[in-house]
Amino acid sequence: MSTWSFACPDWVDRLKSGRSLVPDLPLNAEEAARAVAIFNKLRLPDVPGQPRLADAAGDWFRDIVRAAFGSLDEATGARRVSEVFCLVPKKNSKTTGAAALAITAMLMNKRPNAEMLLVGPTQEVANLAFQQAVGMIEADDEKYLQKRFHVRHQLKTIEDLDSRFKTTLKVKTFDMRVITGAKPVMVIVDELHVMSAFSYASNVIGQIRGGLLPNPESLLVFITTQSDEPPAGVFRDELAYARGVRDGGITERVRMLPVLYEFPEAMQTDEAKPWRDPKNWPMVLPNLGRSITIERLQDDYAAARQKGEAEERRWASQHLNVEIGLALHANRWRGADYWLGAADRSLTLEVLLERSEVVTIGIDGGGLDDLFGLAVLGRCRRTRHWLLWNRAWVHDEVLADRKDIAERLRDFAAAGDLVICKNPTEDFKGAAEIAQRVWNTGLLPKKGGIGLDPAGMLDTPAELGFCGGLDEVAAFVPQGYKHSGRAWTLERKLKDKTIWHSGSAMMAWVVGNAKVIQTGNAIAIDKQVAGKAKIDPLIATFNAVHLLGLNPVSANAEDVIDVYDGYEVVTL
Repeated sequence: MSTWSFACPDWVDRLKSGRSLVPDLPLNAEEAARAVAIFNKLRLPDVPGQPRLADAAGDWFRDIVRAAFGSLDEATGARRVSEVFCLVPKKNSKTTGAAALAITAMLMNKRPNAEMLLVGPTQEVANLAFQQAVGMIEADDEKYLQKRFHVRHQLKTIEDLDSRFKTTLKVKTFDMRVITGAKPVMVIVDELHVMSAFSYASNVIGQIRGGLLPNPESLLVFITTQSDEPPAGVFRDELAYARGVRDGGITERVRMLPVLYEFPEAMQTDEAKPWRDPKNWPMVLPNLGRSITIERLQDDYAAARQKGEAEERRWASQHLNVEIGLALHANRWRGADYWLGAADRSLTLEVLLERSEVVTIGIDGGGLDDLFGLAVLGRCRRTRHWLLWNRAWVHDEVLADRKDIAERLRDFAAAGDLVICKNPTEDFKGAAEIAQRVWNTGLLPKKGGIGLDPAGMLDTPAELGFCGGLDEVAAFVPQGYKHSGRAWTLERKLKDKTIWHSGSAMMAWVVGNAKVIQTGNAIAIDKQVAGKAKIDPLIATFNAVHLLGLNPVSANAEDVIDVYDGYEVVTL
């Protein structure tokens, strides 16, 4: 019995040497060769001379074609490579390859009345894929494809005129209706990372997979670049799964072939930024020398760097598949530059309370359309470094009203950093429980231990249910430009690594949302400046910073004993 394993544990060495990322598979050599022969005969429609893909396409994409069509088991009719996840930077003929793959699939198909879909995130991307497919048909100098296919431009549909098959290829924009009434044999999804911003993305991908199930030879192909924001939603999930398969961590009932052109994590997170060196770029540019050159990329990169770090990171995400950890922008809070470097993923609330000699709490929240943010900030009794842990709450209607961030919020909830509230007081009760828990440890100061926004809800202390002394512990913290000192304190401590946080994806997103405006000698970081972006947990952190910066002592200061037992800070 043949062994099918899609793991590629030596992928880094393969990238460095320019070898294929498709592992050795027991393919049907005859069918694989037939598919590659069809692919090779297609012509590039938008290049002078319209060269055949035999000359213009890279072997990397032929490897995908070979694996997809050579994995069909003739005895069972099932395709062993039923899914492909291809992560490749821009300018590597990604959309052109998708169009060529679609035409190849139509000519390889043996199922009568089969339907195939080529799905783009927007009308523009979908039209581009359609025009590439049509252009390949029209560029056939032997006129065979013009006779075989009928193009219906208005419907964005290509029909196979062979009466034995009558295959149709439909090009669609990604939405809830994309799979309605269809049982396709193949679906190609272009630019999955863009679709992750849609609140319904996970449901649509689920519908696509469900629609493919009745056909054992079905094929689902994701072809995408890296996201220009921290990966979220369905893109993050599918990418994580593909990486798990590639690295050999996922082995049960695997049918996805991962082809990921990305630098190893060490090259992406190294402070020296080795990905900046053009000598390393060929690792992730499989179409180098055809659709793109190092010289052209260097000129484009130089222009991006001149516009600032935010544009440099956006450029790197799209042209080198460098994964963005923070969505930095030109008027960002400077602390965002050092945020990821201060992550200690072992820092739970329990660990923070055990290590701290004194703790302050910051709370910030507003209307039903805001996040309700909480920050617990401790001072380590051994190192005197600051330790930060955050939690937030959001009401469920926000996910319906803010579809652009709904998937991201669900990700944070799944990670345990955000609570989606079902009733109006769930956020207050959740924050009160945490505040009471900290109070019970004796680590809060007797006064000025819980910082609140004086312009927030008037009944916040009452709603939080402060009792047993907590009402005296609460203090109002001035907001607006008066956050300047806290912001500057926090960014300095982030840079010199004297504050550590739990490394939550939610806080990375929140910190990336923070925008700064200059107001005289001060700066303003508040909700009005940030616009619709959510920064409440960061404001809560500033409130806690203000109180801890006053150098308080805990209520049980005389009883504190050193129970520090060797916790180490681990930056990831």
